[in-house]
Parts: sequence; structure tokens; C-alpha cells
Amino acid sequence: MLEVNNIHTYYDLSHILFGVSLEVSKGEIVCLLGRNGAGKSTTMRSVMGLTPPREGTIRFKGEDITGKKPYLNARLGMGYVPDDRRVFADLTVGENLEISGKKPLNGDGWNKDSVYEFFPPLKEIDGRKAGFLSGGEQQMLTIGRALMTNPDLLLLDEPTEGLAPLMVKMLEEQIARLRDTGLTVLLAEQNQEVAMRLSNRAYVIDNGVIRYHGTIEELKKNDTVRKKYLLV
Repeated sequence: MLEVNNIHTYYDLSHILFGVSLEVSKGEIVCLLGRNGAGKSTTMRSVMGLTPPREGTIRFKGEDITGKKPYLNARLGMGYVPDDRRVFADLTVGENLEISGKKPLNGDGWNKDSVYEFFPPLKEIDGRKAGFLSGGEQQMLTIGRALMTNPDLLLLDEPTEGLAPLMVKMLEEQIARLRDTGLTVLLAEQNQEVAMRLSNRAYVIDNGVIRYHGTIEELKKNDTVRKKYLLV
């Protein structure tokens, strides 16, 4: 579903990603692991089109989307949950969801009711302005907003960052439910324990370079890679 091939991404003159390549097949959860500042968020932004790569190619569902605007990628079926959440603070929870709604082609998909069924705490605060939500509530809303677009691929950037352990556990359970529905997910995460429980395969990035790729079981057995690139 997603093919990233040898991309180089810059912020102005700063070279951030160096030849990053990865693949995500339909129905998989693939995690991108690395320390803070390793290049995870830049990879996600490159895929979504927010920070287009200067070299290399990105293909989504067989189509070359390199350099395409984020709204065009969203129309193609790509959902994005940024690491800084970016809710519309002056809109209510319900309004945040409604403005993101996109009808699925087959008529059966995510809507506000199904998001509230998925995240029951959001239903209780439907009329509350998003700027007054806790970090965990904002994260649920951001994921719910992405689901409202009925994506084929969901990009989850650091969904558990800064959250209390109970909220992390709840989010992990809900992401597992998404996996069980067959949704394809690319998960960038610093919390390797959560990511490895959820994922089929893993890529490890360090200083903008993919240092390792393999199954979760292979990574669990590879103490050298985990100690060198993942332990703080």
C-alpha cells in the first residue's frame, strides 16, 4: 500500500533524512522506532506531503504521490495523526469531528457515532471546546478526526507521547482494535514496548538513516540493535 524509496528530506539547508526506504502492506501495522530526534516525525511528514522529499519517491496504492499536497493525499485515503495533535481549539469536540467527515465509497465506514462508540469518553464531552481538553482527550479527538476521513492508511506519529500510563494502555487497546478491523497503519513511536506489541514489522531509524528492518520477533532477539539505537 505504501512504498517509500530512498527519500532525502531537508528543512531549509538541514539534511534530515538520508535515503530512507520502507514499505507497508495492506492490513499491516508497521512501526518506525527511534530515539527522540531520530527522524521519525520527518518521515511521517514526508509521506503525508507536509515536508516533501527533495530526492526519492513515495508511492501510495500504486500511485506516485511524491511532492503531492497533503489534502490531495488525504483525498486518496491517507489519514494523519501528528505528534502535536493540532486540534481546533475554538471548536467543540463534535465540530472537530464533523468538519473532517468524508463519506466512504461503499457507504459503510466511520462517522461521528462510530467514533464515539470507539472512544466513549469523547461522547460525554461532545459540546466542550477542544482547547479545554486534557492531553489524552485531545489525542483521542485527533485520532477520531483522522478516522472520520475513512482512511485506507493511517499515519500515527507518537500517539502515546506525554500521556499517563492508563491513557497509554487504553490507546494501545484501541489501536489494536483498528488493526483487527484491517486498517493499515504506519506507527512512529518512541515507546518501543507498545509499538512492538502492536506491530507486525519494525524499522529502526537513527540520525535520519534506516539502521534495521525485520519482524518484531527478530527485533526482540536482536539485543545489539535495540541497545545501540533504541535505549536512552
